Amino acid sequence: MTRLNQCRKRYLSSMNPAIRIAIGLFIVMLFVLNEHGDESAGFLNRLELTAYDIRLKATMPNTVDPRIVIIDLDEKSLQAEGRWPWSRDKVAQLVTKSFDDYGVKVLGFDVFFSEPDKSSGLAVLEQLGQTTLKKDAGFLSSLQDLKGKLDYDARFADAIKKHVVIMSFAGSNDADKLSSLTIGDIPAPVFSAQTLQQPIYSLAIYGYSANLKMFQDVAFGTGHIIPDIDFDGVLRRVPMMVSYRDGYYEALSLAVLRAYLDNEPLSMKFVDEPGAAAKQVEHFRIKNSLIPVDLRATALVPFRGPTPMFRYISATDILQGKLSKGELEGKIALVGTSAQGLLDLRNVPVNNVFPGVEVHANMLSGFLDNRIKQKPTSDMSIRVLTFLLVGVPLAFVFARLTPITSTVLAVVAVAALIAFNLYWWNVGYVLQIVMPLLLILLLYLLNMAYGFFIEVRSKKAITKIFGTYVPKELVDEMAKNPTAYSTKGEMREMTVLFSDVRSFTSISEGLSATELTALMNTYLTEMTKTIQAERGTIDKYIGDAIMAFWGAPLHDAEHAKHALKSAMAMQQQLQDIAPDFIKRGWPRLEIGVGLNCGPMNVGDMGSAFRRAYTVMGDAVNLASRLESLTKQYGVGILVSENIVAAVPSMVYRELDRVRVKGKAQPITIFEPVGEQGGVVEAEINTIDRFHLALDHYRQQHWDEAEQTIASLAKSDPSRKIYQIYLERIAALRGNSPGEGWDGVFTFTTK
Repeated sequence: MTRLNQCRKRYLSSMNPAIRIAIGLFIVMLFVLNEHGDESAGFLNRLELTAYDIRLKATMPNTVDPRIVIIDLDEKSLQAEGRWPWSRDKVAQLVTKSFDDYGVKVLGFDVFFSEPDKSSGLAVLEQLGQTTLKKDAGFLSSLQDLKGKLDYDARFADAIKKHVVIMSFAGSNDADKLSSLTIGDIPAPVFSAQTLQQPIYSLAIYGYSANLKMFQDVAFGTGHIIPDIDFDGVLRRVPMMVSYRDGYYEALSLAVLRAYLDNEPLSMKFVDEPGAAAKQVEHFRIKNSLIPVDLRATALVPFRGPTPMFRYISATDILQGKLSKGELEGKIALVGTSAQGLLDLRNVPVNNVFPGVEVHANMLSGFLDNRIKQKPTSDMSIRVLTFLLVGVPLAFVFARLTPITSTVLAVVAVAALIAFNLYWWNVGYVLQIVMPLLLILLLYLLNMAYGFFIEVRSKKAITKIFGTYVPKELVDEMAKNPTAYSTKGEMREMTVLFSDVRSFTSISEGLSATELTALMNTYLTEMTKTIQAERGTIDKYIGDAIMAFWGAPLHDAEHAKHALKSAMAMQQQLQDIAPDFIKRGWPRLEIGVGLNCGPMNVGDMGSAFRRAYTVMGDAVNLASRLESLTKQYGVGILVSENIVAAVPSMVYRELDRVRVKGKAQPITIFEPVGEQGGVVEAEINTIDRFHLALDHYRQQHWDEAEQTIASLAKSDPSRKIYQIYLERIAALRGNSPGEGWDGVFTFTTK
């Protein structure tokens, strides 16, 4: 195979990956931009919820929590005690027996009592005492004796008052149902907007169904039983706090926990968001229980497993005394129902028919064990960072691998992502997983499809495209006599140029991606034309930077002169195109150019996977350092003493003797001014005066040097070099460098 074919083969391998990399990066950016969209619904978000459910079920403890029991209004109890609602005297007995006979510490009701109990017939007897039997003294006397026994609501209120009982209330976040959902007496809020001095983000309700005032007034505490249903109809979260008007009300599980912990206060930590309309709660804390929440103050339910994960006790067994004395000593008891007819069954990740009361039990268990998982406060930033850290490297790597290697890498990437995600899951954080996995899959499929469909068509245009990236001289020479051409490395005397756009970061931030691309294409095209007009070879573009060299692949006896003329032409071309840039709304560009000539290694260099025709060596590194120094000295072009010696026909302004980073030997640096005979006499005189001042400076004649440079600075205050030396003289006068000083300034950075 000829060297021409070898080069073409290398070119084919580098061209196609570039296209795939660009498409891959575009896909990554689409994923990043999608993070600002609506997350409330959609197929992908449904998949994300499914992935959450899978992780939840795979890591549940699946053990019964003995600290919490559920007093169940089950089918057995309804058959034995009658249909619900029971008379309040029976509920009062349930409360009394639970505490007095069995030792329950806290009793929470997952039901509420919003209407009076008239099942005793007391109201009928009182009406008779006021009408038909109002003159029957015996009847009236007996009625007075019966009132205490037949006022079931009073008996229930008395039982509540004597024990640690937590009531509940329900509510609606549908504003249209306001008129139909204001039943009973809502409790006092835990917090108010006034006490917090600012609203907090939470689920708002517009109406409620609560308990009668007589029950509410004597209860130890009250919490809401309002769920937060995801768009797929599954209950995964419970609002820890809901708002009604200007008050905030805690969840039943929170109220029960506080009572269980001897009425511990509830505290909140807020996310620091200066200027936000409302505060975002990061977590609630009750003693040692930390409860992380999301933006709406809802907490993920830490399900222990499919029901039952708590001991269920039929309510009728409590009423009929079938348990041993003290059997529930110190436990939390929740009164709820598993009966189908009472309509308190929920669809949850672990079971689609799940008693609502057990949701509260799982919350309590999670509080006590600190098992509440959370999405990180900076969830969106983490998702974006994940896309970039996963997608960008894969976009580059997939484009360069064989199908088999790409498949192995995709499997490894998926496994690593899942392992990383599960690690943080076990720590307590819920990170997105479906979208990153989908990103890996799309990048993998893109590169597989590209190999079959796109590369076939790309090869047809390779001859035309070849010359776009390889210097024209190299292509022409290869085409004329490819067998005689060698890309083997060799040492040559050459000149290398580096250029860089000043303040490119701030320029790019002020333009859209489209505008920045158009600007850079225009700039690089004009600079490339200027370089190639002087027989220069473009080595590479490094973002906004250009690297070019003279003297290869074709020999050029005047490589230094051509390079210097090109550098000065580049500066002039920038001035010429500036009006067009301004007209198009683009900023005026300024560049720094560094030039050096000397022995360099030139040839086809790189790895087994990617190679390039380029130059290397100390002379190349020095040119790069000179380009960096243009900013320090405020000049457009800096050249080495090698260039001055090679091109004596140019007028130069000597600027300094410096020791650059990475080189022990000092060098003298110059600014080219113009062709001899083309520089005005006044400028020549100014240069001579400055050179005289440099002599005084290096001989430590501070006064003479300062006087001359100050005079020059007064006539041309914009020239930065004058200020540099005035500052150096001021510093050195007070801290003399001593005898033997060589006047060299050492740079410690590149």
